[in-house]
Amino acid sequence: MDIGAGDYVHEVKALMDEVVQTQGTAVKQAAALMIGSLRDGGVIQAFGSGHSEAIAMEIAGRAGGLVPTNRLALRDVVLYGGAPVSVLGNGAELERDPTIAQKIYDLAPVQPRDVFVLISSSGVNGSVVELASIVKEKGHDLIALTSVQHSTAMTSRHPSGRKLFDLADVVLDNGAPYGDAVLPLPDGGVFGAVSTITSALLAQMVVAEVVRGLIEEGQAPPIYRSANVIGGDEHNRALESRYAGRIRRGA
Repeated sequence: MDIGAGDYVHEVKALMDEVVQTQGTAVKQAAALMIGSLRDGGVIQAFGSGHSEAIAMEIAGRAGGLVPTNRLALRDVVLYGGAPVSVLGNGAELERDPTIAQKIYDLAPVQPRDVFVLISSSGVNGSVVELASIVKEKGHDLIALTSVQHSTAMTSRHPSGRKLFDLADVVLDNGAPYGDAVLPLPDGGVFGAVSTITSALLAQMVVAEVVRGLIEEGQAPPIYRSANVIGGDEHNRALESRYAGRIRRGA
């Protein structure tokens, strides 16, 4: 049975190659939306719940990434909205609740030219689908990072029956299989999740295209330096000051 580390690496490499080969056009389209937003003073608003929050963190506020980025999360209703911690309860249940999406949007420092990146491998939970609906109603460009295969196999948990990819202007397909994992278990199950790896790859591919596009336009890309290199803090604070009140950094 092929279940060792080498087998996992083999599967991941093949999937990464597939993502690179199939998602190039979508990556460039997503980058074009971001460049247009940044050119007009916009900010990239990223949201993911559960493990998808790791990809929102990949997009917003990390070394080597874009400064004008903001990470939205379910816990914003507590951190910025004053709701009791008990509201968070069971995270799996909360991410299925569409009613929290409006609160997250209303609490965010959003302006009209902001572009949204919503990340959900399943693409069917109530919070992310409702947030996508609000984003489009408000006139923002929307990039979805999802697994088309997994989402297609699922029934939407949103009252409208729609899924994240139904609402997006650009869909980035992370290529993850239904159920996310790629190696077989003796009992017939699977393990070895891949969506985080391929989604992070796509996120960084988009950033690379944004940087290339800004340089070609003669602009200096607003890129974070590591806070753990000499001069990093000073460099980052100077860039963040351009977006005072627009970007949140913290929990």
